[in-house]
Amino acid sequence: MNDRTWVRRTMTAGAGFVLALWAASLPAIEHVERTKDGKVVTLSGQIVAEAEDGGLLLLTAEGTLWPLQPDEITSRKKDDQPFRPLTREGMIARLQAEMPAGFKIHTTANYIICYNTSAVYAQWCGALYERLYRGFRNYWENRNIELTDPVLPLVALVFDGKESYLRHVRPELGEAANSIVGFYSPMSNRVSMYDLTGVEELRLAPDRNRSMAHINQILSQPAAGANVATIVHEATHQLAYNCGLQTRLADNPVWVSEGIAVYFETPDIKNSKGWSSIGAVNRSRLLQFRKYLANRPGNSLATLLQDDKRFRDPTQALDAYAEAWALNYFLLKTRSRDYAAYLREVAGKPAAIYDSPAERLAEFRRFLGDDLEKLDADFVRYLKKMNP
Repeated sequence: MNDRTWVRRTMTAGAGFVLALWAASLPAIEHVERTKDGKVVTLSGQIVAEAEDGGLLLLTAEGTLWPLQPDEITSRKKDDQPFRPLTREGMIARLQAEMPAGFKIHTTANYIICYNTSAVYAQWCGALYERLYRGFRNYWENRNIELTDPVLPLVALVFDGKESYLRHVRPELGEAANSIVGFYSPMSNRVSMYDLTGVEELRLAPDRNRSMAHINQILSQPAAGANVATIVHEATHQLAYNCGLQTRLADNPVWVSEGIAVYFETPDIKNSKGWSSIGAVNRSRLLQFRKYLANRPGNSLATLLQDDKRFRDPTQALDAYAEAWALNYFLLKTRSRDYAAYLREVAGKPAAIYDSPAERLAEFRRFLGDDLEKLDADFVRYLKKMNP
């Protein structure tokens, strides 16, 4: 059983909101000795959730979540010192000690970019992330969803090429890493990506302005749009989990998480910096959803809402992502107030407690109405009328 499978089991009353716990109190540090694959390591942090069988979900000071299975825990003790998240300086020091030689640091108001590509590409990424950060916060706060400030600085790892990126993410993603240009890890709370330009000479370019213009020129091309969208998509996940819209490892319906990320990802290839829009029509997802409509089963909306199985099935995932984007788009454009109330409910979910399919449906109906058949008809009609 892997960590992700284990953490989905029902936990006991130790569960709480990861971010809220940090903000509300400073509990004592717990030191847990873990033995796995013959290796012994001591982890120090805050217990977020505890299973009936003795398993733990531990949050460390740099923001990593560790699911610890009962047979891995060899000792556990508390400390009188209060648990505190790392400061910005502490996070930078941790990254410099952790990452291989050659990685440097670029900081912005809200992000720490740890990179081994060109400095100008790291600056381009930082500027993109900051535009997304401002847009994300403004968008939800204008819809009466109160967000929180990130407890930790947001970390993005930017690798010089695909090979070094794959070495880093493959242990968590497996072979799926080969087809993904960017990845947000809910375990480490970091975004990882690699230099999409492939322009090694930028390392040596003496003219910073010319280099930035070169990057903008490359990444504003239509062929680069999907890659830029993926970077924004993953950074949107990071923001959702760090600004209070969702709780890491809580029962966040995948149609919500992925639908929101796709809603924000839509690239603006006419913009000189590759992306500037929020909520524009995602043409590829709209066309995929319309293709799906030809054979869409009558219970499609219910199956999307009640569990996440369709997203895990390779034969259904593409249609599930398209429907998730379409449903988020429809609700945000036509039922914004009701959907915002539903999202506030989802935001309050504790880590590692999971609802049944019936509970998920009932929760959705409580905010968006009991008549799913009517809602579905309105939804499909709206999407059919949209211009690609």
